[in-house]
Amino acid sequence: MPPNAVTSGSVVLDGHDTLSLSQRELRKLRGKKVAMIFQEPMTALDPLYPIGEQIAEAITAHQSTPKDKARSRALELLQMVGLPDPKKRISHYPHQLSGGQLQRVVIAMAVSCEPELLIADEPTTALDVTVQAEILELIRDLAERLNAGVLFITHDMGVVADIADRVIVLRDGSVVEEGEVHEIFATPKCDYTQHLLSSVPYLGQAQVSEGGDLERTDWVLNMDNVTISYPGRWGSPPYMAINNVSLSVGKGEVLGLVGESGSGKSTLGRCAVGLLKASSGHVKVCGTDITHISNRKLRPARKRFTMVFQDPASSVNPRETIGEIVGKPLRVHTSDNPSSIKARVEEMLERVRIPANWTGRYPHELSGGQRQRLGIARALILNPELLVADEPTSALDVSVQATVLELFKELQAELGFSCLFITHDLGVVEMLADRVAVLKSGQLIEVGYTADVLHNSKEEYTKRLVLSAPVPDPEAQLARRKAFAAL
Repeated sequence: MPPNAVTSGSVVLDGHDTLSLSQRELRKLRGKKVAMIFQEPMTALDPLYPIGEQIAEAITAHQSTPKDKARSRALELLQMVGLPDPKKRISHYPHQLSGGQLQRVVIAMAVSCEPELLIADEPTTALDVTVQAEILELIRDLAERLNAGVLFITHDMGVVADIADRVIVLRDGSVVEEGEVHEIFATPKCDYTQHLLSSVPYLGQAQVSEGGDLERTDWVLNMDNVTISYPGRWGSPPYMAINNVSLSVGKGEVLGLVGESGSGKSTLGRCAVGLLKASSGHVKVCGTDITHISNRKLRPARKRFTMVFQDPASSVNPRETIGEIVGKPLRVHTSDNPSSIKARVEEMLERVRIPANWTGRYPHELSGGQRQRLGIARALILNPELLVADEPTSALDVSVQATVLELFKELQAELGFSCLFITHDLGVVEMLADRVAVLKSGQLIEVGYTADVLHNSKEEYTKRLVLSAPVPDPEAQLARRKAFAAL
């Protein structure tokens, strides 16, 4: 903890009260007795060193192991955690790996000295459902192999149902409920626990309509045979991120775009709003073909379509006030006077449940959920026809996520905008989307009405996605895990 933290009580680890130990004494416990998997693997790793060196350093820091043997052990660990092609990737830098692969590296580092206690802090928060299922299985398998205890910190009640034996529910720094996992989920006694469980969007919870007429002409977004590729390095062939994808979003429709990490979802979303150019094919938004249009000519059309980004903190200017952030689209695209802009900003803030008198505050003064609502307010201030929402709730806890999703549904019904909703959470898709498109390795493999795709899919890949999505029921989740393993 930082030096200004005041602690009391005791934390006993293997007979030692860690609160009374010096840093030198703590170092003897770390690695061998206790290790930690951090929430954000990219920030937990040093970008300047290959992953193999970083794992080897964790070994030599706590054991008297020669460097060559530590590297061999690092390779064994990467094989154990299921990193693809570990002999090649051991020399890779963190930025060369995907989120799921980075999480495996962090897990390999944590178990390198075979600790007795493994603390996993939100290790699957930003991962897609199939990678999440694999990481949970990996942690479960490693804990059994090492005979280690696991303290698993998460806000995902489906994950709790999947991995936990016992559950402690924490609110405002206090334990409000504790018990065996089946007991907590079957008969939660605390109102807060009941609220958490009721806030979880999961498959089978929402009512979705089946069938319908796909023949329509009022398309707001039309992507026709779009391919997006990046040039290769040092004479290597180009990397194809999107391969010949065609999809459309109708007026007032919400189309859910799902797929694993690295499937090209965000790339396709950024192309839809002109942030990336298609290598071939055509992109037509709100009646304007933006495929090869210059940025100068694209600018006037931008008021008709917009985007909500995945990370609300990094998508706003920390030096601007809330009022300046939300009002900027009006200042750029309209000739409204300052008083009119101020009134419109205050109205939009109230609409997204942020007090109108907060216009003078800065983004760091808001919580994660409030910052995401700020992003939605900025995106909708011009009443756009199309909104591209890129994983807008992936990093939020379940109660905040439920609030943001409910707000999104209300605004979509009220304003009638069309939406391309990018997410890896199939429960959210079932709740919001009229239709679903499934992307795999840059290719569109399935598109159709939500009920048809999620509950009657003929594609093996989609079935794996559906079975990977955890549900907040230990018995049902065990059955789903077995079905997933059988695929």
